[in-house]
Amino acid sequence: MKKTLQALLVLFLMALIIPSTAMASQYPDKVVEKLGNGLANAVTGVGELPKTIMIISRRDGAVQGMTIGFLTGIVNTIGRSLSGAFDIATFFIPTTPFVKPAFIWDDFNRETTFVEAHMR
Repeated sequence: MKKTLQALLVLFLMALIIPSTAMASQYPDKVVEKLGNGLANAVTGVGELPKTIMIISRRDGAVQGMTIGFLTGIVNTIGRSLSGAFDIATFFIPTTPFVKPAFIWDDFNRETTFVEAHMR
């Protein structure tokens, strides 16, 4: 009975140690990825304006694109730029990006959305 408890204790401790070791080895990669994502989004946020105008114009027509697309593009520009600045400021805490797609050039024909961040 005592050996069984010892074996279970060893297995339990290994289950705690192994995942944290794996996470520790991934931490530098995630931090660098988040910093790079933040820098890219802070700089390229202004690209949201023409992107949004183009997407809404294709979907709803030129008048909608030049009005609603313009206003939505301004909001998306501010959102992507602030999200990038936030990622730069908190790069040492690995989370998923607030902005989908993560980079403006990923799936350029997809509308930008903002989601809650999750720990990676």
